[in-house]
Amino acid sequence: MLTSEVVRRRLAAGHFIGGYGLPALALVLFVVFALALPDTFPTMANLTAIISAYSIIAILAQGAMIPIVTGNFDLSIGYGLGLGHVMTLHLVVNAGRPWHEACLAVLAGGVAVGMINGFLVEFARIDSFIATLGTGSVMYAVTGWVTGGARIVAGPQGLPAGLTGLYESRILNLPVAAFYVLVLTAVLWIVLERLALGRYLYVIGSNPRAAELVGIPVRRYVILAFAGSGLVTGFAGILLAAQQQIGNPSVGLDHLLPAFVAALLGSTTIKPGRANPWGTVVAVAVLAIGLSGISQMGADFWVTPLFDGITLLIAVGLAGYSARRRTRARPAPEREAPNEEQT
Repeated sequence: MLTSEVVRRRLAAGHFIGGYGLPALALVLFVVFALALPDTFPTMANLTAIISAYSIIAILAQGAMIPIVTGNFDLSIGYGLGLGHVMTLHLVVNAGRPWHEACLAVLAGGVAVGMINGFLVEFARIDSFIATLGTGSVMYAVTGWVTGGARIVAGPQGLPAGLTGLYESRILNLPVAAFYVLVLTAVLWIVLERLALGRYLYVIGSNPRAAELVGIPVRRYVILAFAGSGLVTGFAGILLAAQQQIGNPSVGLDHLLPAFVAALLGSTTIKPGRANPWGTVVAVAVLAIGLSGISQMGADFWVTPLFDGITLLIAVGLAGYSARRRTRARPAPEREAPNEEQT
């Protein structure tokens, strides 16, 4: 029979592994690929390439993470990313609007779409999967209507330097997009972990009925969560426009699966059992290191979607296990001792 001390140590070890196993995996993957590819993988050029390739996915993953905190899913983020980047280029190239006005319009549009998603989920009582898939399909149609199914290409003068500089600038010799990821993650961490708003969102995600009973306006905060997701998605669309510099009607869908994989996988680390910003960043790092390594080792093109799909299944399974483990770890409420009248 196990003693209480042994059980306590095993629980502590399990908590440590659950909380920091994913960062350890990222480190192990980096070491393995660095040893296997010493001339190309552990280089500054490769690090910069990884950051450039996965910064937008990391930002989009943070957008996906926000509704997950409330127990909902926003499948429209991939379509929103595509529409955001197309509308940015359309307003600048075709409509001749200043780039900063185009960016503000896209951000406002992202918030509006997020609020529509929230209203559909909370007032129309449509499941978040169905509601956001429907709005995503509408956004994909709007993207096709705006572009006519063709790419948006800037003229000989190119795009404004201010717009392209949003992605191409460097700080400390690193792509500026890396700092966008860090700032966004820090802001979301403060909101979710240090403000009452974040506590309300976590309570809603854990038990919406209990949140209502204690006076939390569930509908208002769920709509706010979807609006936040739309805002972040719009920002990611602007960065994608600055990166691609060509409006592609279908490019957003390529980012949907990796973003969701990262958001779900991130809920298994740092704060196991619940979605959290730093865990999402760690999950993106695991995906980026793994995919970069296997690509440099000569993997075929189909390995990337295979890797994403398998990782998504693992992430969903681990997220569910972490949530159940966290629930079992909660102390059971003590029963009141019967009084004399009851006896």
